[in-house]
Amino acid sequence: MPEQSIYRDNAELYAAFCENNAPNSQYDRPAILRLAGDVTGKRVLELGCAAGVLTGQLVDRGAEVVALDREPRLVDIARRRLDTRARVEVADLEQPLTLVPTAGVDLVTASLVLHYIEDWAPLLAEPHRCLVPGGALVLSVHHPVTGWALSDQTDYHRVEVVRETWDWAGRQVTAELYRRPLSEIFGPLRRAGFSIDVVDEPRPQEGPDASPGLFEVLNTKPVFLFVRARRTDERPTAVR
Repeated sequence: MPEQSIYRDNAELYAAFCENNAPNSQYDRPAILRLAGDVTGKRVLELGCAAGVLTGQLVDRGAEVVALDREPRLVDIARRRLDTRARVEVADLEQPLTLVPTAGVDLVTASLVLHYIEDWAPLLAEPHRCLVPGGALVLSVHHPVTGWALSDQTDYHRVEVVRETWDWAGRQVTAELYRRPLSEIFGPLRRAGFSIDVVDEPRPQEGPDASPGLFEVLNTKPVFLFVRARRTDERPTAVR
């Protein structure tokens, strides 16, 4: 996983910024919640909870949530936000999720986190193990087209680190993330035993507080890709 010191060094700033900025609050989180569906009474595992905003929305909708993040400072913020309403723990998503029992959750969410991980095979094995049969993994990642534009464009089929500079309330930060071709999104999901249920590229509705320029970008350019995949016990046959 690329070094993500921007979240450690700017934890409080990021926590405040991501709560209300349009790509998170009016684009990503609404799409994740829509694909998650009715979560009343469901056990939810959230991968990459950051400061716990989505966690709180899942709890408000009646879910019982275990939320994980790699960055201890963000976990501390999420715990303060949620108090005892959800269990929030520090965890490395590239390691076995030993605190979650086999078939122990109904839904796994992964909002804008998987693009920080290079090898999806061991990563996806754990949500598959944790989910009940038929349970869903709902994820969002930076769109492959956007990742390709950030690369040197010498090899589309390569999984590689790209860099993108973001403005967090006036502070410029540069993130490192993995861009990958479409085949390296859907192939690992199918090999892990997931069937693809929904692929979405939503177009958000502009609200009264939205920046017109930003919403033009969100409605006309590839930004994030959303997927809902169901746990099965089948593995794809080799393609000749």
